[in-house]
Amino acid sequence: MNKEPDMVFQRIKRVFAVTLFCLAFGASQVGAHEKTQSSSKRCLTECSRRFGIVSAFGSEADILLAQTTNKHQYKINGNIFTTGELKGNRIVIVLSGVSIENASMLTQLMIDHFNVNHLLLSGIAGGVNPDYHIGDVVIPEKWSLPLEVYWSGDSEIPAPCGTPGDLLCLGLKLSSFTNQANSDYQVPVSGGGFVGTGLFMRDTFVRNNSNFPDGEYKFDYEADREMLDVAKSINPQLDKCGPLNPSLCVDTQPVVRFGGRGTSGPAFLANPDYRTYLFKTVQASSVDMETAAFAHVAYANEIPFIAFRSLSDLAGGNDFKNAGAFFGSGLAEGNESKVTLGFLSAWAKKHPRPQN
Repeated sequence: MNKEPDMVFQRIKRVFAVTLFCLAFGASQVGAHEKTQSSSKRCLTECSRRFGIVSAFGSEADILLAQTTNKHQYKINGNIFTTGELKGNRIVIVLSGVSIENASMLTQLMIDHFNVNHLLLSGIAGGVNPDYHIGDVVIPEKWSLPLEVYWSGDSEIPAPCGTPGDLLCLGLKLSSFTNQANSDYQVPVSGGGFVGTGLFMRDTFVRNNSNFPDGEYKFDYEADREMLDVAKSINPQLDKCGPLNPSLCVDTQPVVRFGGRGTSGPAFLANPDYRTYLFKTVQASSVDMETAAFAHVAYANEIPFIAFRSLSDLAGGNDFKNAGAFFGSGLAEGNESKVTLGFLSAWAKKHPRPQN
């Protein structure tokens, strides 16, 4: 009996088995590599773990950049990102420019190109709480976008999908603050009374890895609790007079204000009536044009954040005809930079940077 064909067949079987094993092992290794890659932070430009800092106004960023060491600049899509060390932290700073759109775009650009593990927004704002004063620094616990609205034709609760308050057929959701008739912004009229504008606040849709695939509707974006606790541990001495124009001084000693709700929107608010509406309806402490968009991007990327805003005006308070007076004094940006630098020092003590 000729055994050679049988021996050849057995060799083929062994080679085939080894080949299958190698293919399976290689596939498992590729899968493991892909899993590791997907679970780790990817970055397009520079991958050291860094504290991301966003500023809207040039004078705000300049103060922080002046104290940053080992600086290196990267030009990305026409924007300058500066890496370095600030108060014991590896940081990356970008000037976003004013507006919701710019804050969203530059925050996401920073996250994509750098290994950002925490986010901080440092800037100026208009005061909404009537007990607050120019030069105060507010550190809200949460941020919202009250000018995300459903603009109805009257003050009745909207019912575009057939049921009062239901907007889901449009992919929208009313805020719980304005889900009743006459809860829209009401404008006072001469002779007494109010007329409705039909502007009903709504929640904003956001999706991230944790709420995938359904996503969720949010009115507030909460600042990180640990970062808030660190901020509460500092005690900076705030100025009463602007360093760029010492003749401009406030009567009341500025202080740091914790808690409450910060608000943002696409409008520069210098309207006393809407300011009052914001305070009464959502108990807003301040209003600006960037932070809530920055917070939305942070939440969508699941990165903890905090924001500091110093009050440069009263957003339509008794200074509404002269809102620009303190912008040139440097008071607001000087005070918020003191809080930012104090916070970063305290953060570095609690989270020492690796020496390598």
